[in-house]
Amino acid sequence: MADTQTIVALNIGSQRISLAVFEVSKHGTLVLKAYDADTIVADPSFEASRESQIRVALEEMVGKLGISKSKVRYALSSQSVFLRFVKLPPIKDDNIEQLVVFEARQHVPFPLNEVVWDYELIETDAEKEVVIVAIKADELEEINDTVNASGLVTAEVDVAPMALYNAFRSAYGVLEEPTLIIDIGAKTSNLLYVEGKRFFTRSVQIGGASITSAIAREYQVSFAEAEHQKTHNGIVALGGGHTESLDESVAALAVVIRNALTRLPAEIARTTNYYRSQHGGSSPKRVLLAGGGANLPYTLEFLSEKLDLQVEFFNPLSQIAISKEVDLEILQQEAHMMGELVGLGLRGIGKSSIHIDLVPPAVEQMRDSDRRKPFFVAAAVVWTLGFAIWAGLQQAAAVKAVEKAHTMTEVSETLSPQAAMISKLLKDERELDTLASAYTSIQADHDYWFDVLGEIRQAFANDSVWLTELTPIYGYNPVPTANPGTTQPPIFHAIPKNFSSNASGIGSMIHSPPVVKEEEAPRQRRSANRSGKPVEESPKQLANAIYIRGFWRENPRRQNIVSDLLKNLRESSTMFTFNTMVDRKEMILSDEQLLKPAASGGEDDLGYPFELILPLARPVAVK
Repeated sequence: MADTQTIVALNIGSQRISLAVFEVSKHGTLVLKAYDADTIVADPSFEASRESQIRVALEEMVGKLGISKSKVRYALSSQSVFLRFVKLPPIKDDNIEQLVVFEARQHVPFPLNEVVWDYELIETDAEKEVVIVAIKADELEEINDTVNASGLVTAEVDVAPMALYNAFRSAYGVLEEPTLIIDIGAKTSNLLYVEGKRFFTRSVQIGGASITSAIAREYQVSFAEAEHQKTHNGIVALGGGHTESLDESVAALAVVIRNALTRLPAEIARTTNYYRSQHGGSSPKRVLLAGGGANLPYTLEFLSEKLDLQVEFFNPLSQIAISKEVDLEILQQEAHMMGELVGLGLRGIGKSSIHIDLVPPAVEQMRDSDRRKPFFVAAAVVWTLGFAIWAGLQQAAAVKAVEKAHTMTEVSETLSPQAAMISKLLKDERELDTLASAYTSIQADHDYWFDVLGEIRQAFANDSVWLTELTPIYGYNPVPTANPGTTQPPIFHAIPKNFSSNASGIGSMIHSPPVVKEEEAPRQRRSANRSGKPVEESPKQLANAIYIRGFWRENPRRQNIVSDLLKNLRESSTMFTFNTMVDRKEMILSDEQLLKPAASGGEDDLGYPFELILPLARPVAVK
C-alpha cells in the first residue's frame, strides 16, 4: 500500500496493540480498509519484557496487513505521559506562546530540555485554558525505536485521550449535554469530560489488570491463571440477588470482580467533583463506555447502577465507511475499543479538533529537511534550467559545426583543384570539434560542482551547524611529505579571501595558476585562429579539495557534532575521497587530518568556528 493512498493508525495500550489502515474517499471521508489487534501480557512481573512483546506483536500485524515502510500515526497511553490542564491569565494572543513555556517550566516535573512536549489551547466561555502534555525524551525514543523496528515510519505521535476526543467529536458532533467517556484500559482508565467544545481528562489507576490482581489474591493463583478465569468465566455481579441463579463458583468470582470494580465509580465521583470545583464544569448527563476493560459482561449495567445515569457503548465508527475486506462481526464486538484509531485517522486528513504531536527530535529534524526541500528543489530547477539553456545553445552550435563540416567534405570531393582552401576548411572543422569538446568538458565540470554542493548541503543539514565559506583549493596534500629535503607546497585558494571587498568590476576568481617549478609547469598549447595567428591557451586550473569554514552552536554533542556529520559524509559520499597512498600503502584519512583546529569562541559568541578540508574524488576545473 502506498503512503499517499493510506493512513496507518496504531494504538499502543498497556495490554492491547491495535492497528488500522484507512483510505480517503473521493468525498474526503475515511474508509476503514483493514484492522487487526493483539494482546500482550499485562502482568507487572513481566514489565521488563513488554517492549519485546510489543515489537513481536507489531511485526506480525504489519506483515499480516502488508504495510511495511508505511508512515504511521500512533498514540501513547496516558500512563506514559505527563498531562496537565492550566488556566491562563487574560493576556494578548501574541504573548500566549511565552506564557505557555513559562507554565510548562512550572508544571512539568522535568527540565524542558529533557522532555518532548506540546500543548493545545482550549477556548472556554469565561477564560482561556491550555492542556500541556510531556514525555521524557529517552522514553519516547525507546517507544519510537520499537515502532520503527516493525517496519513503520513515524509520521505523528498523539496521546490516547486526545485521539479519543477527536473520534468523539467526529462521531457525535458538539453535544450540549455534558458527556463522560469512560475508557477502561488494562492499567488505567481515562475519564474524558466533554462539554460543548471544551474537555477535561484524567487517568485513574484502575483497569483490567487491577481486577485480575484482585482475583489472583483472592484465589492464590498466578496472574496468568487469574486473567484466564476473568476472560472466560468472569462477569460483574449486580445488586438485587443477581448471582443467586448462577453457579456457585461463577457467582463467587463475579462478587470478587464487582468489589474490585467498585473503586472506579468512587474515582469517577471524585474526579467529577474536582472538574466542577476547579474547572467550572458540569456533572455528566450522559455516559459512553469504551476500552477493552468494558468487555466484561454486565460492566455497562454495573456502571449505570452505580452512577445512576444512562450508559451506552461508545461508537466511533458512525461516520466511517467500512470496506468489504473488513470482518463486520469483529467490528461489532470491538468498535468501542477503536476510538483512538479513528482519532488518529482523522489526523491524517486534517479533520481533528486537538493537535498534540510528540514526535522525537530525529523525526522533527526530518520534517525540517522536508520543509526545506521545496526551496532547494526550486533553486536546483532554476540552476538546471540555466544550464539546460546554455547547453542547448552549445548543442545548436555543435550541430551547425557538424553541418558545416559535412558541407566542406562535399566541396573537398568536388573541388580537388582547390586543395589549399579545402585543407583550411578542414582545419576549421577540427577547431570547431575541439571547441565543442571544451564546451562538453565545461558542462561536466559544472555538473560535478552541482553534485558536490548538493552532497555538502545534505551532509551538513543540521540545526546546530551552519557553513559560512566553501572554497575550492589547489595542490592539497593531506599527508605532508616525509622527505626532509622537500617541503609541502602551499595550499592555493581558487577564490581570494578578500573577494567580498573587491571594487566593482573585479571578479571573485583568481585567474593565475599556483606558482610551481618551471619543469613542473603545464605545457601551454598553441593553436591558430582563423587569421592564422598563434593564440596562447592558458592551462586549466584543477582544484583537488574543498575548504570549508563554519560554526557550530551549543548542542548535546558540542564540537563532536562536526565529527558526527563528517562520519555520515564518509559513509555515503561519492564526491569526496578519504583514502590516500603513503609509501605505496593505502591509508584512510583521520578526522584530525581533515578537521583543522580553529579558535574557540567566547562566552558571548553565537557559535564556535571550525574548518574542514575535504579531498575531491577527482580534480575538477574551477574556470
